[in-house]
Amino acid sequence: MRLFRWILHAVWGFPENLNRMRMLVRACALILKRRIATYQRKWCKNDILFRVHPSVSQALAENKPVVALESTIITHGMPYPHNLSTAKEVEAVVRAEGATPATVGVIEGEVHVGLSSEELDHLACCKSSLKVSRRDLPYVISKALSGGTTVSATMIAAHKAGIPVFVTGGIGGVHRNGDNSLDISADLTELGRTPIAVVCAGVKSILDIGRTLEFLETLGVCVATYGTSNNFPAFFSRQSSFTSPYQVVNPEEAAGLIASILSLGLRSGVLIAVPVPEEHAAAGQQIEEAIRAAVTEASAKSITGKDATPFILQKVNVLTKGKSLQANIALIHNNARVGSQIACKLSKQMTERKLRSKTHYHGKLSSNSESNIVVIGGINVDFIAKGKMKTLHFGQTNPGSVCQSFGGVGRNIADCLSRLGHRPLFVSATGADSHSDAVLNYCKHMDTSSVARLEEQNTATYCVVINESGEMSLGLGDMDIHQQITEHYVSQFEKQLSSATLVCLDGNVPVSTIDYVCSVAKQHNINVWYEPTDLDKACKPFLSDAWKSLSYSSPNLAELCSMNKTLGIPTPEVLPSSLEEVLHVAVTLSRPLLEHIHCLVVTLGAKGVLVCGEHVAGSVNLQLRKQKRRGQLCALHYPALNVTTEEIMNVSGAGDSLAGALMAGILQGRDTHSCVRMGLLAARLSLASPHPIAPTLTLDSVDPIKVQTQNWCKPTFLWIG
Repeated sequence: MRLFRWILHAVWGFPENLNRMRMLVRACALILKRRIATYQRKWCKNDILFRVHPSVSQALAENKPVVALESTIITHGMPYPHNLSTAKEVEAVVRAEGATPATVGVIEGEVHVGLSSEELDHLACCKSSLKVSRRDLPYVISKALSGGTTVSATMIAAHKAGIPVFVTGGIGGVHRNGDNSLDISADLTELGRTPIAVVCAGVKSILDIGRTLEFLETLGVCVATYGTSNNFPAFFSRQSSFTSPYQVVNPEEAAGLIASILSLGLRSGVLIAVPVPEEHAAAGQQIEEAIRAAVTEASAKSITGKDATPFILQKVNVLTKGKSLQANIALIHNNARVGSQIACKLSKQMTERKLRSKTHYHGKLSSNSESNIVVIGGINVDFIAKGKMKTLHFGQTNPGSVCQSFGGVGRNIADCLSRLGHRPLFVSATGADSHSDAVLNYCKHMDTSSVARLEEQNTATYCVVINESGEMSLGLGDMDIHQQITEHYVSQFEKQLSSATLVCLDGNVPVSTIDYVCSVAKQHNINVWYEPTDLDKACKPFLSDAWKSLSYSSPNLAELCSMNKTLGIPTPEVLPSSLEEVLHVAVTLSRPLLEHIHCLVVTLGAKGVLVCGEHVAGSVNLQLRKQKRRGQLCALHYPALNVTTEEIMNVSGAGDSLAGALMAGILQGRDTHSCVRMGLLAARLSLASPHPIAPTLTLDSVDPIKVQTQNWCKPTFLWIG
């Protein structure tokens, strides 16, 4: 309520002076303030300490598989140029398997999740690069230094960026004589407190493998060997004298294990141990002998701690005449291949689990292929404020009403269709919050089985202030969640899309999703209705040839201008006011779009509705398109129904009610006049209701024959030249 007092004080009477604009900014700040906690949990491009590569950010935003890679192998694991070539080869392996590589490193005090080619070169050649573990991160950042991240530091960065799979060569462990020295790698404790999957070749044989496995068990880390054996690998060797508690034989099983751990919300990780390829295992015995000699020499020279491993590996490479380096590169390539396959399977499984189980889907995923309508669009929780006085005064409390309702263009249309005898499959997304609980509880009469509830996201909220006459003075929206209705997510319902009679898209969804749906529609000859949501979003399908696959659209006059401008068609600079001029402009602007679009329903507010399309028997052919247009083009203008100012309670759903009822009439095979009049009656009910879609909406309430009190005006017929 405090939020809406700010909004009411800020906008009533706006824009009489600039002070009110300042108040408006403060009101907007209050809406944005609640997103701070979410952004604090994310690593964004504006953070001065952290940088997420654009390719990684995009992949994560689209829920595509990403594989994290460490960088100590670049700075301390291999000599130049083998370090650089191996790093680039590993990234290439990840890409070849269908995932996005995200090599983690620290460059001049900034943690990078995903490195460019130039940044990889910098780390490979930098003589002063440090080995950066969890302990070292604060110091390296404070001094603006560069370094390669170890397993623990890479796990931290990957987890905070939202990457669940990390591939490395091998992890650290409990050092030999660790029971006396307490020399235990931070990799183990990180696995015990960071929920991420580490895919590696096990533990280096220079370590105490038995105690390492015991310590991992104490920390609650799930350990599994990948393949047909449960023998725990020892880096260069395919087997040690120890067994893993568990075994996963393929990427599906490994992904299932990881998905279960993540879905349980455990704060510990999982270790997937992948044996070195058999063709490189033959050199294992020779390498083991070299390792024992190198360990002895390191002990004699008192080389301990984080300096021990680089020394031993370099010495082993010399003693084996390069065979250990070749085996090292081979196992890293193999780990990258296996890890990427697991990441791809995990992405698919987690999409289902997160969007159905972990993210608490409202119901089960619908497999009802008989649903002949699919609606893809947004869900909003709306707050509507309306003043009761003709003049609203700034700086004081004005009498009025503030109410909550549930909207969103896609939700409104699906709601309308559900109340008019249909059961559309509704594809959308909300946050996993109290707003989502409320809206999904309200929508029990609808099929919301395909509405995803996403963790760490806010359900879309929309605040609108309307004046005494019911016209909107201001709208404020928190709509980021709509960008999660991605092509990747919607593609899960391709079976339903390809068999639908009608698909409705609202303009809130991303352009890539619109393009995808239009491509499916073109392939399967599906009718698509595009419902523009505002002036800017109206043009989305027209940024490419996607619009040519649309069958219907219902813009207002300003949105119709936006569509034409996007196609490079001249439009009037100022929209006309008289009905005659409005109709002339609407007909003119509709003509080029009707080259491909079957029918345009141009909403004109208080001036009614203009329906444009193919001329059939003295009317416009509003029925579903089955073949290319053959007849002339014409238009019918229907006057709006009378609604008094006192009757208007909500203007946010009138257009959606009109569109939804029109669709219902079309799907029921009604003639054009009946369809449009159903839409007009539904819009009138919406205006008089506190809800965007009136709960009283039924087929009887919008049946133009049964609503006897309505004196229907004859529509005006216009030819389109």
